[in-house]
Amino acid sequence: MSNKKVLVAGATGYLGHYLVRELKKRGYWVRVLVRQESQREQFEMVDEVFVGQITQPETLKGVTQGIDWVFSTVGITRQKDGLTYMDVDYQGNANLLQQALTDGVAAFQYVSAIGGDQLRHLKIFEAKERFVDELKAASIQHSIVRPNGFFSDMGDFLDMAKRGRVYLFGDGQFRLNPIHGADLAEYCVEAMEAGAREVTVGGPDTLSHNELAALALLAWQKPVRITHLPDWTRRLAIWGARTFTSPKTYGPLEFFLTAMGGHNVAPATGSRHLQDYFKSEAYRR
Repeated sequence: MSNKKVLVAGATGYLGHYLVRELKKRGYWVRVLVRQESQREQFEMVDEVFVGQITQPETLKGVTQGIDWVFSTVGITRQKDGLTYMDVDYQGNANLLQQALTDGVAAFQYVSAIGGDQLRHLKIFEAKERFVDELKAASIQHSIVRPNGFFSDMGDFLDMAKRGRVYLFGDGQFRLNPIHGADLAEYCVEAMEAGAREVTVGGPDTLSHNELAALALLAWQKPVRITHLPDWTRRLAIWGARTFTSPKTYGPLEFFLTAMGGHNVAPATGSRHLQDYFKSEAYRR
């Protein structure tokens, strides 16, 4: 049982929900930051709900009052509602950090993504890593967690597989070890408790793209049919997206296609397996 009070920002997202549950399970006093009054009902298990807009600093006053630790999973995959990655991933988190510094919060954890520090040229990482730099330079204990892809991010493979065929770039031998949100939430809390300053983490199973595609097809009880596209088509798609579409459109596509062009393997943790996740998702859908 912990006597620490924590704030979770990004609590309505995939990881945020798991993080709230994990913190409550471990006995933390938990406040969550939500954007709308209507979201209160999602968090009956927490101790306090604070309504405020991460992009509007005047609405955040008091959000970190009395808080020991901040956990932020705030970030967007797609730029919408007129908000950019810089508005949310950078400036939103910077607004929250300023409140934490004002109120004397002891530690701030931010969840970025694997390889972000090497891929700053991607729109989706440019903003994240700008905030990472600011957090590291601030007078507060920091914790940066860089997870591999979430199980939920593997939905594109499952959607393709439902149609009976998965398309991959190159020979399909690049490897990755995605992680379940519940396993990542456990790891995030343990990293904060241990004072870990910067860590990269993935799930227990390291799979090639071919193996991942096969699992997705088998989840739908389909024969394993995989088509390998030459890698130049991936590079051409990135160039075309950057040249002919806006950053709002190409940001997520640029990230996905870049990730498909290399290995993404991180130190393994957790007990939940992608095969089981695919089967449950196929049944649910």
